[in-house]
Amino acid sequence: MAKLYFHYSTMNAGKSTLLLQASYNYRERGMQTYLLTAAHDKRAGAGQVASRIGIKASADTFDPQSNMFEIIERRLKKNPLACIFLDEAQFLTKKQVWELARVVDDLGVPVMCYGLRVDFRGELFPGSAALLALCDEMREARTICFCGKKATMVVRQDEDGKALTEGEQVQIGGNETYVSLCRRHWRAATGDQVG
Repeated sequence: MAKLYFHYSTMNAGKSTLLLQASYNYRERGMQTYLLTAAHDKRAGAGQVASRIGIKASADTFDPQSNMFEIIERRLKKNPLACIFLDEAQFLTKKQVWELARVVDDLGVPVMCYGLRVDFRGELFPGSAALLALCDEMREARTICFCGKKATMVVRQDEDGKALTEGEQVQIGGNETYVSLCRRHWRAATGDQVG
């Protein structure tokens, strides 16, 4: 039975690595997969799902105006798919998450979404909030804070390494911009900024 999955974490937990490995496992067994990623995340090049450990694969892209149901339905007309894999799921809109739920319910294809749960301010991304509400199964990919505890938060740093507490929710960046921390150290880094 097809399900909508949400694999979530903070930065640098290996979400893209997990996605690429799962897709490879399907393909190794002769089953076709379909990869999608956010159009505005071009760190590894346009239309690329890439891991920090050096593996990557080509993917189609989506933006806030994309109709996810129509994109996947068109792709299914070319050939059957065993699974849909979507990276950077935090950038989905609520409407797009509902469209992915329709893919699962009406087209019978599992959809595995991978993305961040919260932003640098400790707030849910719209796509993540919708996935947490609608997914059939959620799985946490874990990483650790410098203290050894599980990291659940992320700080955005300026060029001097100071934690920022204001700014646009979306700013594409990697290790030079973001650091994953446990909640205690996130609170310390941000000056205990609360709502």
